[in-house]
Amino acid sequence: MKTKSEITLLKINDIHKEFDNKEILTGVSFELHRGEVLVILGPSGCGKSTLLRCINGLEKIQSGDIIFDETSLIQDNTNWPVIREKIGMVFQNYDLFPHMTVIDNILLGPLKVQKRDKKEALEQAEDLLARVGLLDRKDAFPRQLSGGQKQRIAIVRALCMNPEIILFDEVTASLDPEVVREVLDVILGLAKQGMTMVIVTHEMGFARSVADRIIFMDEGNICEIAEPDVFFTNPQTERAQHFLNIFQY
Repeated sequence: MKTKSEITLLKINDIHKEFDNKEILTGVSFELHRGEVLVILGPSGCGKSTLLRCINGLEKIQSGDIIFDETSLIQDNTNWPVIREKIGMVFQNYDLFPHMTVIDNILLGPLKVQKRDKKEALEQAEDLLARVGLLDRKDAFPRQLSGGQKQRIAIVRALCMNPEIILFDEVTASLDPEVVREVLDVILGLAKQGMTMVIVTHEMGFARSVADRIIFMDEGNICEIAEPDVFFTNPQTERAQHFLNIFQY
């Protein structure tokens, strides 16, 4: 059962990000509480994916602060590989190693990076695979899997690092429509179990069902933050109203 928390796990303070002298993020600020699911919506090119990459240290910001577990990550000595164990990220394109089996892909991080006991890590990996319905595919290679199966494996790989937060960046964008549901169901299950998540998606029905709060972005900034029922029934900004009308909400 999901439990609510008032503990702030992640704080984004007025971050700015530029590419080629063009500002992509223009002063983004929000907080993420432990056990909360934030869903970020907005038109293509508004900075959603860039924001996730900044949180995960894959992009450097020009100003502002990212505070995780009461520690600023905007320091020269930030150990990003260690931080990424705690703030996991699942991408659109799976990023599985094609020459490695499913189980070897999943165990690479726990064994090589975290130096965990192989038996313990294997038991966790197999338990997670069973939960997403793919234990029978543990010895398969990525080329033998469907897109939906690969994405579920990517989620298991992230979970096996025992992160405190998982960032999902349009994880269904490259999937065929008929397999989107199987991936979204896995994420819905994680939400019910209390996993702290930030999700970028264009799946409106899914966003409404999974989110504790909706963040709506446009042109690099946050236009509004609201609970899903409020956002989808009574958006406060004209830009959000127009966005939802496109999706016939």
